[in-house]
Amino acid sequence: MRSLLFIGAIAIAGTVIGNSLAGKIAEPSPAAKPAQVASMQSSPAAPRVVALRADARGHFATDILVQNQFVKALVDTGASVVAFSHEDAKKAGIVPASSAYTVRMQTANGVVMAALVRIPELRLQGITVRDVEATVMPPGALPITLLGMSFLRRLSSFEMNGNTLLLKQ
Repeated sequence: MRSLLFIGAIAIAGTVIGNSLAGKIAEPSPAAKPAQVASMQSSPAAPRVVALRADARGHFATDILVQNQFVKALVDTGASVVAFSHEDAKKAGIVPASSAYTVRMQTANGVVMAALVRIPELRLQGITVRDVEATVMPPGALPITLLGMSFLRRLSSFEMNGNTLLLKQ
């Protein structure tokens, strides 16, 4: 429980200072490979485990694969859903109609209207989650994609151990 509270505190801090992250977390190039993290799988029936190491600020940033495009994301237990920045969604080919921005979202910068979408498949290293609920934020509302609870709650567990976040499927 203590580790989940700590993760929550980190996630809230990451969300609050999200605008400052925009210039500090590099966008992967189109040919970029995902960040190197440990991915362990002992047998096909064994759970898939991904270990993410905290960066210097204590955040867990990683590359996720969405519609054959890598997108940089910040793990955020304080986010109810996966929230794509407008730019990352566009890069992944997720372009909701203007009329789809009907979901009211509270952000660190105030209330914005987002578009609700479903992602057929979202991958983080050896972990794959299908049919993930997500939102696409309007331009400029979010500097980095947030890997929220609509992805995390579909895992069998996630826990923090020191400066490592273990995700298990």
